[in-house]
Amino acid sequence: MARTAQKVESLIAEDAAMADALSVVYERTDEGSDEVEWSDVSDDITSGQWGRMIEKGILVDGDRGFELADSDAVGSALDGSSGDTISTSSTDIDEMEGTTWSKWDKLAAVASIGLFAGYSIKSVRNVVGGAVDVFLAPIEAALPFYVVIMILAMLTGLYSTLLQDNLMNMEKMGAYQQRMKDIQKRQKEAKERGDEQAMERIREEQMDAMGDQAGMFKEQFRPMVWTMFITIPVFLWMYWRISDVTQSVVPKDIVLPLVGGPIEWTHGAIGPMQAWIVWYFLCSMAFTQLIRKALNIQTTPT
Repeated sequence: MARTAQKVESLIAEDAAMADALSVVYERTDEGSDEVEWSDVSDDITSGQWGRMIEKGILVDGDRGFELADSDAVGSALDGSSGDTISTSSTDIDEMEGTTWSKWDKLAAVASIGLFAGYSIKSVRNVVGGAVDVFLAPIEAALPFYVVIMILAMLTGLYSTLLQDNLMNMEKMGAYQQRMKDIQKRQKEAKERGDEQAMERIREEQMDAMGDQAGMFKEQFRPMVWTMFITIPVFLWMYWRISDVTQSVVPKDIVLPLVGGPIEWTHGAIGPMQAWIVWYFLCSMAFTQLIRKALNIQTTPT
């Protein structure tokens, strides 16, 4: 019922004349107990208004013509429309499909949780660090360690941005957020005019919108899982290389922007954060912003 009522309110918000057109259709169907054809209402409403009702799914196919999808919801919404005009989102949430995680997404999530153990369990860190070192050792042998961190920060920024762009539906995220804003706005308006009937419909819609909150979380977390799955081994390698390997990295220290130096890699640069962590995050944030601008990738909903 809440879905149909929202559609009716949306049409009325777009065009106040739709309230009269809907009332005509509602009366000609004998308050939803009968069907209606275009010829029955053509003298009182326009073809555009008729088409909008069908397009929104308020009118659906019947045996001989069209019938109201939910006559009770239409009647309640028309009663509520006698007050102030209610604003709703122009985005039809009904047509959006939920996000489904594949088995690979779930495996990546489990693997990422397992890799987190490397931060506290040295044996895990040694295994992961040694495996990644097979690929990164030649690069480190040819370049200073701070340049190696810059390259890793650029690569992690690139694939995290691409993952967000490909795995996260920004249009859907924006629609989720807009729907919640609209519900809050309509709830406030109904409360101000003391419309208990509208408040009840909005409360039903809020309950229904709880599924949207889960959908938003799944949309946000899916690319994060894959980013962690690739980034954690890289981060563990840097941790392993600086903290656990006996031979020192070259150079042994670094001069950090705004912090100064030289500071040894394992010394605190900003509070307890060690210098190598600060340097990695500075490079990662800078490269990520450049990559997003260069590729014109949006990672936040509009």
